Amino acid sequence: MPEVYSRFTDFDIALFKSGKHYKLYEKLGSHVVEFKGVVGTYFAVWAPNAQTVSVIANFNGWNKTSTPLFPRWDGSGIWECFVPNVGVGETYKYYIKSSTGEDLEKADPFALRWEVPPSTASIVADTYYEWKDQDWMATRLDHNGINKPYSVYEVHFGSWARNVESPDEFYTYTQMAERLVPYVKEMGFTHVELMPIMEHPYYPSWGYQISGFFAAASRYGTPQELMFLIEEFHKAGIGVILDWVPSHFPGDAHALYKFDGTHLYEHADVRKGFHPDWKSYIFNYGRNEVRAFLISNALFWLDRYHADGLRVDAVASMLYLDYSRNQGEWEPNQYGGNENLEAISFLKEFNEAVYSHFPDVQTIAEESTSFTGVSRPVYAGGLGFGMKWMMGWMHDTIKYFSEDPINRKYHHNIITFSLIYAFTENFMLPFSHDEVVYGKGSMLRKMPGDEWQQFANLRLMYGYMFSHPGTKLLFMGAEFGQGDEWNFQHSLQWHLLQYPNHLGIQQTIKELNKLYRSEPALYELGFEHTGFEWLDGGNANDSVLVYLRKGKNPEDDILVVLNMTPVVRNGQRTGVPTRGNWAQIFNSDDKKYWGSGVNNDGVFKSEPEPWHGKEQSIVITLPPLSVVMFKRQR
Repeated sequence: MPEVYSRFTDFDIALFKSGKHYKLYEKLGSHVVEFKGVVGTYFAVWAPNAQTVSVIANFNGWNKTSTPLFPRWDGSGIWECFVPNVGVGETYKYYIKSSTGEDLEKADPFALRWEVPPSTASIVADTYYEWKDQDWMATRLDHNGINKPYSVYEVHFGSWARNVESPDEFYTYTQMAERLVPYVKEMGFTHVELMPIMEHPYYPSWGYQISGFFAAASRYGTPQELMFLIEEFHKAGIGVILDWVPSHFPGDAHALYKFDGTHLYEHADVRKGFHPDWKSYIFNYGRNEVRAFLISNALFWLDRYHADGLRVDAVASMLYLDYSRNQGEWEPNQYGGNENLEAISFLKEFNEAVYSHFPDVQTIAEESTSFTGVSRPVYAGGLGFGMKWMMGWMHDTIKYFSEDPINRKYHHNIITFSLIYAFTENFMLPFSHDEVVYGKGSMLRKMPGDEWQQFANLRLMYGYMFSHPGTKLLFMGAEFGQGDEWNFQHSLQWHLLQYPNHLGIQQTIKELNKLYRSEPALYELGFEHTGFEWLDGGNANDSVLVYLRKGKNPEDDILVVLNMTPVVRNGQRTGVPTRGNWAQIFNSDDKKYWGSGVNNDGVFKSEPEPWHGKEQSIVITLPPLSVVMFKRQR
């Protein structure tokens, strides 16, 4: 029989009601405890409008009346009980009779583990793990700081690779640790970003329609197996960013939607509570308990899973009341504007909570509008994110590079425009999964020309990305020039690496990552205007760009020259910031990358001929469709 028992103090309840309890995962949900000398499980759930709540499970034959929870009489809406002799591995749900008499069977919003879909029950579990990543955790600010190299490999867990013998089977977290970790390390990325690995019922949602916010996706294994994977990344010196989705959730009957028969987690007003694009439901950011749920969830992944950052999905959809809505489908805020003041307030509180508890992590906003101050501190009027995706740069860059080189001189302003606003935010440059689905084609097939030109253009574009101010993100498959667009139902096309052209793209990314990590000029001042200087941004006729990337030490300066056409340009004079001997440190046209091999061999001694506003200059050759970088030799 269930017994009255509680893990909540009066202070806990006060924090919960005020929306300031950021560790609700220590209280709500199911927890194996000892009470009166007996080991059992404590169940606690928030269902303020329920008539009755009970646990239905294997241990009671899914009987709706045998294991009732007891309501707290403090106005919190929390129901709780202790059930003796129930432990880890028990499958359960909550039976809720709503205020209108509706019978509901709900999974636990705070469950740490769920059944493998399409089954939907929760499982009593724990997050106990003997971590062995202490060295990483003690020093991760050296890897996570915004003045450090930050190159991210974005991964969809179910389709990075599949078992060759059984292509319909997923690799587990443990199996992926043997494959993905050494690959990311070999490629030179500093971080990996996992598209949502929280429990989601519908695999084609890619993880963005979450039902179990506190549970690792059971398709791929147990919570501890995911922890092992993250630990292995840390041992390899690689940070782990998790996609986090506080913007919406699906309307599955077993999950959060109308949890106690009322609009508990979602906003009751459909103008605020229903998302027309995704046919999903939007959290009620004005409700204190919901804010506590979400912020507790963010801290949970940083606390229990040692995540090094959270990439927050669909921030733009949260910020604006009229996002994807027609006139009459939304209601202005109290000041007559279209900003969602409750969501803005929530995001500020979320970022303040994250950085106060974990000052050595990063929050990254996927935000596509011109909303100001996304990556500025809350105390300075910003939203408080560490970084923001530079969506405008991504779209402009792809648009420019998809042009035939003969026409690029007419679109020159597209490729230079990003530097007008590059330092208004802490920008991350993304080539993300969204750009290689729904008929958009792969990164390679966006490029114009014959096969050689497509590969050369792609290498050039990646060189531009890595030499442009800002941190980097590349979606899996793009690093070796996958031919087909991404298909979440299948493995990446790894067989393409037997061909030298694809291998050349992969080698290019390896070398660019190595260069990015080893050259301070490419990252130290990546968010500051002092880290970039145009030497020639106006040569539209030749489609040539010349600029400097600068570190704190002038001796680290790197000269970058991009030739956006297939024309070899001999005798190209370019200014250099200091007198001395300059040498090429990168050439995307090198034969080892499947380029044509036009090169700048040896050392180039600067001449006292003013050029590009500099006292000294050198004369170099520009290979076709290439980026070349030079550095002064000490």
